[in-house]
Amino acid sequence: MSRVELMEKIAGEVRVCDKCPLWEGRQKAVPGEGDINTSIVLVGEAPGYWEDVKGSPFVGAAGKILNSLLTKIGLPRDHVFITNVVKCRPPENRAPKPNEIKTCTSLYLNRQIALIQPKIIVTLGNYSTVYIFSKAGLETEAIKGITQLRGKVYQTKFMDLPVSVIPMYHPAAVLHNPKYSNALENDFELLKTQLQKLKLIGLR
Repeated sequence: MSRVELMEKIAGEVRVCDKCPLWEGRQKAVPGEGDINTSIVLVGEAPGYWEDVKGSPFVGAAGKILNSLLTKIGLPRDHVFITNVVKCRPPENRAPKPNEIKTCTSLYLNRQIALIQPKIIVTLGNYSTVYIFSKAGLETEAIKGITQLRGKVYQTKFMDLPVSVIPMYHPAAVLHNPKYSNALENDFELLKTQLQKLKLIGLR
C-alpha cells in the first residue's frame, strides 16, 4: 500500500472506532489532515465543537488563530499535518482522560507519526506536550508544564525517530486569555527559525 493508502486506512479506522467511551457522544471522529509527505506535524489536544461537526481538526475559533500564525511565518496549512492526541470530542470539551489518551495514541497517533516520519513535532497545549515528551524519554521535563517548556526546541527521539519537539500554548488559550498571544506568536517565530535551520521553510 502507498503512504496515502496507509494514512487513509488509519483514518478509516478512526471514523468507526469504538475502543473508548468517547465514541458514544461524537458526531464525527477527527483523524487529522494535511500533507503526509510533510516534515512538520502539529499535535493538539482533542476536537472541539466545530471539529466534531465537520470531522476536521482546528476549524473553529482556535483554528482561525492557528491558520493566521502559520500564514505569518510563510507556512501554508496544507504543507503540514494536523491532528490531536484523541480523535473524538470529549463531553463538554473536558480534558481527555488517561485511558482515552493511552488507547487513542497507541492505536492511531503513534502510527500516523511513524508513517509521516516528521523532522519537527509541534505540541499545542499541555496534554499533547506531556504525551509526546513521555514517549520521547523526557518525562522529567514534562512535569514542568507548558508554561515552562514553551519557547525552546527539544532535540530528542520519538519512537526511535530523531525529531525536534517545539512545545507551544494551544491556540485556544488565546481565546480565554489574550495575554498568551505574544508568547504564541514568538513560539511560531521559533518554529520558523527551526524550519530555516533545517532548510524546510516553504518546503513540504
